Amino acid sequence: MVSLFRCPVCASPLTRGEEAYTCPNRHSFDIAKEGYVHLLPANRKHSKAPGDDKEMAAARSRFLSGGYYSHLRAALEELALAHTGEDPAVVDSGCGEGYYTAGLHEALSAAGRRATMAGVDISKFCLRWAAKRTRQVEFAVASAYRLPVADGRANLLLNCFSPLAAEEFYRVLAPGGVFLYVVPAPDHLWELKEVLYDKPYRNPEEAIPYQGFTYLDIVKVERDIDVEGRALADLFRMTPYFWKTPREGAERLAKLDTLTVRASFRVHVFRRNG
Repeated sequence: MVSLFRCPVCASPLTRGEEAYTCPNRHSFDIAKEGYVHLLPANRKHSKAPGDDKEMAAARSRFLSGGYYSHLRAALEELALAHTGEDPAVVDSGCGEGYYTAGLHEALSAAGRRATMAGVDISKFCLRWAAKRTRQVEFAVASAYRLPVADGRANLLLNCFSPLAAEEFYRVLAPGGVFLYVVPAPDHLWELKEVLYDKPYRNPEEAIPYQGFTYLDIVKVERDIDVEGRALADLFRMTPYFWKTPREGAERLAKLDTLTVRASFRVHVFRRNG
């Protein structure tokens, strides 16, 4: 099977076999039992287990599988259909546990598109969930700043709440390729912030142009969601607030059985210039 991935050592194309990815220069990368491959060289790791930890990955998988952010997934599926052809190559940079990656593949396949898809994340714990979620997409541990994808290989690139590497995204996108950049809207999870912090702040509303890209649109995606029980704890665990919240705020949240919050996003749509 020909892969979207390239060798992180010599940049040659990788071929996926039964148990490993290999390149013409005989570099080999074992496929984990869950189905993902590790393409992050040891000299580029900044910690023993970079990215989201095991508990955070599990919390995100449970929460997203509950459909709370299904409105965002539906919006991304619609945009993917609008901006790809019959045989698109799609890369999800910072794919996490694969909820949106799987959604895009399902939507493209249902529309008769023959999509080739890859998801990349720096957390092996996230990719364990992602590779189980869909077997139709290949997943690799790698950095968004050094994507293991050849120049101009992708037609669509998704970046959802993940590090923005504009120069690298420009490199892997083909001329005319589209980049979907998802960020939290100013009022995203505002009600949760009101519980956690004495003086909550709103996210900035920004429209930042990036060299080599043309702005096509900013799509608003929002709705109120009722979050109860374990899902509320999972929502807290999967956000950056989990590491920043004072003990008093976390205790206030733990006393709640349910909370209605605004799940509000902006999808910035860019086209790579030729």
